[in-house]
Amino acid sequence: MRAMLTGAAIGVVLGGLAVGVSAFAWPESKPVDSRAETYRQLDLFAEILARARADYVTEIDEAEAMEAAINGMLGSLDPHSSYMSADDFESMQVQTSGEYGGLGIEVTMEDGFVKVVTPMDDTPASRAGLESGDLLTAINGEPIVGLNIDDAVRDMRGPAGTEIIVTVLREGEDAFDVTLKREVIRPKSVDWEVMEGDVAYYRISTFNERTTELLEEAISASSREIDGRPKGIVMDLRNNGGGLLDQAISVSDKFLSGGEVVSTIGRRPSDIARYNARSGEVFKNVPMVILINNGSASASEIVAGALQDRGRATVIGTTSFGKGSVQTVIPLGADRGAIRLTTSRYYTPAGRSIQATGIEPDLEVAQARVTEDQLDKIRRYSEADLPNALTNEDGAERRIPHMPDDQPPEDYEGDDYQLDRALEILHGGQMTAGRNPNAG
Repeated sequence: MRAMLTGAAIGVVLGGLAVGVSAFAWPESKPVDSRAETYRQLDLFAEILARARADYVTEIDEAEAMEAAINGMLGSLDPHSSYMSADDFESMQVQTSGEYGGLGIEVTMEDGFVKVVTPMDDTPASRAGLESGDLLTAINGEPIVGLNIDDAVRDMRGPAGTEIIVTVLREGEDAFDVTLKREVIRPKSVDWEVMEGDVAYYRISTFNERTTELLEEAISASSREIDGRPKGIVMDLRNNGGGLLDQAISVSDKFLSGGEVVSTIGRRPSDIARYNARSGEVFKNVPMVILINNGSASASEIVAGALQDRGRATVIGTTSFGKGSVQTVIPLGADRGAIRLTTSRYYTPAGRSIQATGIEPDLEVAQARVTEDQLDKIRRYSEADLPNALTNEDGAERRIPHMPDDQPPEDYEGDDYQLDRALEILHGGQMTAGRNPNAG
């Protein structure tokens, strides 16, 4: 394993019957035997399957029907739990460690459609202009409604060089088709460059098995180009949809010397794990900025939350997606696939759960000028809006987006306002201290 009104209760008050009420006794209700109820429901399921097999208008694929039932059960728990067939399980392993033929997008399900969480850098999806929040409603003309997330992903993958047409529904626009040519996706999860003023810029697009290794290479290469320590660091986690927990921990470890990175708590009180950084860190005391937006999710939120709480970095951008849960992939044996099951919630070093609320930046900076209509779109794109999403156990709710104070001026002609502001802050020494690690 590796850590993705049928009845009424009626209260009756009868005036004038106070005398003698004690002589009346309600019949004692029998305790519900949960195991017996489960067996009854399983019998019901078997009966329904038999009816469908015998009487449905065409012959049904029983294996497919069973898989859909399993996915329906798991999907009713939360949007991140699902069943993976043997083929899907193999694909998942390839995606986190190797290469695959596909489009290069992180996706989830919403209202029966595939929602784009983030397009990966330099892939068919990003070059075609797909955006975070886009809904994919059909693949090659076939509606997506009725498919689960794994089926939809499988349909989008295929041999490199083959074409695929996806129908896109974007806020404020009519549906339109986009033709993409599949490529071999080799998740290059870390890019880097040395920017003006000897600032080291590290862009982390996903957390796969090579992310920490690639970050170490980027750190070494940037140090050689600068011929020493940088004067500032920018870690760009925008549109990073997450990935492997252990990689989020090891990336955070690079910039911390000891102390907690993250903790996870499962269903039982004993299911607690705390993950600490090792002693020693790269570029100690060099000012650091982390860039996030509403496409930053899961593992990227762990990194941003850890370095924010520990006072190591100033977080700039817009509130992150808000996925504060951890999924364990549990293999089911040969040819039986695996289940992806939500097994714990995670907490930042200050004990914060960001489930449904997200990481709020220390400095809110919009990437583009925001209208009131765009604010409404931002408000509806978060973990809290997904079907069956877990609530925040502390009762916290996502802060309602407001018009950002820091937006590009109307005559701004740059390419990346959030990055420009990060560089200005580093060069100008306008750093905002991160959260106190002992804060609530």
